[in-house]
Amino acid sequence: MNREKIESIATALVVGGGIGGMATAISLARRGVAVELIDLDPDWRVYGAGITITGPTLRAYAQLGLIDRIKAEGAVTTASRFRLFNGTVLRVMDEPVIEEGLPATGGIMRPVLHRIMQDAVRAENIPVRLGLTVDALDNVDGGVDVRFSDGSAARFDLVVGADSVFSRVRDLAFPHMGPAQPTGQGCWRISMRKAPELDMGEFYFGGANPCGITICGPDSMYMWMLTEHVERETYMTDAELFDGMQALLAGYGGNAGWIRDNMTPGDWINYRPLAAVLQPRAWSNGRIVLLGDAVHATTPHLASGAGMAVESAIVLAEELARAGVSPEQALTAYEDRRFERCRDVVETSIAIGNLQLAHGRPDQLAGLMEGALARLNGPY
Repeated sequence: MNREKIESIATALVVGGGIGGMATAISLARRGVAVELIDLDPDWRVYGAGITITGPTLRAYAQLGLIDRIKAEGAVTTASRFRLFNGTVLRVMDEPVIEEGLPATGGIMRPVLHRIMQDAVRAENIPVRLGLTVDALDNVDGGVDVRFSDGSAARFDLVVGADSVFSRVRDLAFPHMGPAQPTGQGCWRISMRKAPELDMGEFYFGGANPCGITICGPDSMYMWMLTEHVERETYMTDAELFDGMQALLAGYGGNAGWIRDNMTPGDWINYRPLAAVLQPRAWSNGRIVLLGDAVHATTPHLASGAGMAVESAIVLAEELARAGVSPEQALTAYEDRRFERCRDVVETSIAIGNLQLAHGRPDQLAGLMEGALARLNGPY
């Protein structure tokens, strides 16, 4: 892969050590930028669910040079199965290979993917500072003066906010933006050993709550289930999560039923309400720019949140490397390339969720999903 050196900036601060932040740090460092990465979590962790990796996301990871490790430590397949909630098979959808040499689709446990990306960050000798965020950002004379939460200060040619849906960078530098908005749905997740007969990803429709299963390794899988979100004053206990997921799976057949009958209190179970937002333009302010969930937070309906963040990181580095273009022009070009693609993901995901809340027909839901995924197979 041709990687022209970035001449327009020499230094960059990436705020946020998640998927988007690490992809950005790697992409910039490989083009000659002296990058520093910071993350608020002192232990640089990620929670334990799996993640579905669609063809476009695999393509983006291939551009980062990480595809071989993802294939080795995750799972790949060539098709997905659509079922009614009772286990009846509706159809098997062949997943297209969108680029020669790439798997069609797959999955991996988030902590495993996080470790793979952390190793790539370390391989580029990128300094990483943990337990740290930013308290002030000032565009001054073609750079950004930064004051960190520990009281220290530094100056960078570029600051990238990839610090989650709760972005501190967005709060400091983008007053025209706001928080993500609740969608009315919540997502249950469980990670556990793989069902013996599970040979591809599955989607279940027609019941009160749609769900899906992704293979994440030789003996691991995770399942998600979408429900209407009901506000409560306290988080659910481990016992409530276990009992709640078992109850929600009553009447489900196939491998979803197998999960109900074989899950244990020791399996990782999580619930969270869903929220999404496509932030209004502009996505940059001087030499400060946003990326990933900080600016295009989506729901899991298209399994594309991580892919959009990695794509954005690659596009940002490509635009900064264009000869004869100022950093400000490059940031505008990055936004121009990303806005409509990210809008499609966010708005289609919300539309799918609304249709699920309205108990739309399985063929309608499958049509929305297939249409969006086909569009995402195109270039970015």
